[in-house]
Order: sequence, then C-alpha cells, then structure tokens
Amino acid sequence: MKLAILGATGWIGSHILEQAVKRGHEVVSLVRDPIKISEQKTSVVSFDLQSEQDITSLIGDVEVLIVSVGGRANGNHQLVADTAQRLMTALDGSNIRIVWVGGAGSLEVAPGVTLVSTPEFPEDYKQEALAQVEALNVFKDSKSNASWTFVSPAAFIYPGGSEGQYRIGDNTFFTNTDGESKVSATDYAIAMVEETENAAHLNQHMSIAY
Repeated sequence: MKLAILGATGWIGSHILEQAVKRGHEVVSLVRDPIKISEQKTSVVSFDLQSEQDITSLIGDVEVLIVSVGGRANGNHQLVADTAQRLMTALDGSNIRIVWVGGAGSLEVAPGVTLVSTPEFPEDYKQEALAQVEALNVFKDSKSNASWTFVSPAAFIYPGGSEGQYRIGDNTFFTNTDGESKVSATDYAIAMVEETENAAHLNQHMSIAY
C-alpha cells in the first residue's frame, strides 16, 4: 500500500512511520524540515501546514493520508481544526482516506459528555484536547465526500515498545481492570497502521487502549 504521513518527524508520527515501513508499505513523508528524516526508508516531501501549498499535488497516488499534527509546539491550537477542514476540502472527490491521530479528550465518558469537559481533566492539556474535539467536529459535520477515521489513544500514551495486546473501542472512554487508560506509542502506531490497512472504521471515531 502507498500511504503518506503528515507530521512524520513528530513523536507519534515517527512511530507510525517506523511501523508502516516495517510492514512493507511505500511511504511518502510530508515534513516541514526534510533533513530530520533523510535516513528513513521513505520518500520525503517538504510541506509546511502554514503555507498555501497544494497537498494533493504532493501526495499523488497515495491511498491513505495519515495525519499527526498538534498545536502545542507553536502554540497555534487552531491549526489542528484548520488542517482537518483544509484536508477534507482538498480531498473531496478523491479516493484518498484520512486517518487522523486524535486525542483522548474527545472520547465520551457519558452520552454527549467528553472527557475534556470533566473537572478532573488536566488544565495543561485542555487547549490541545479542545482543538482535537473541534477537529473531530469538522470531520463529522463536513459535507465533503472524503473518507476519514479519527483515532483516539488512551488518556496516557507513553514511550516504549509493544506490550503485545491492545483493545479497539469506539468513541467511548474505557479503562482496564485497574482503572487505567493507557497505551504505548508503539502499540498505538501499530493499531494506526492496521486501521490504515483494513479501513475497518470508515467515517468513525475509534479508540485504542489496553
């Protein structure tokens, strides 16, 4: 499968790139600073989200576009929802699916009640989580024909290798038997690539945790 990764030099994006290459996929990496990724087994394309570049002309005949973007690094949280809108518009009428790295804050703890809206949600991560909620709403409300999947990780996503097991959920927040919501970055990346391959949750919000 030929796929593109927007944000391939980021923490999560780099894990997804590693797993995609390991599984034999042909990967185009869209990055702001190509030198950071020159030694990877991937085609590298310079792309700045804050530019007016036409992304469709850069990704060509890819089947899936995996997107891992956030506003924490530059303080521009609006960039997240703006990117979702930009991609849904640009890919309208194409055969390219979007698989989006979402956040746990958009998961529901009760019908219509998101995790980020609860009093216990950490203030330091609230703006980032709200930006992902806004991006999810862009996907759900869009009139575009572009297909998408919004993939939320567990509340705690941490560095480390594969634990060997994870669960796939819907848009509902869940925990393990110890009351924990967690997943390693490696297992999240593995699950992302598997969803990319299988297209099991088209136009849906899904989640990954142990």
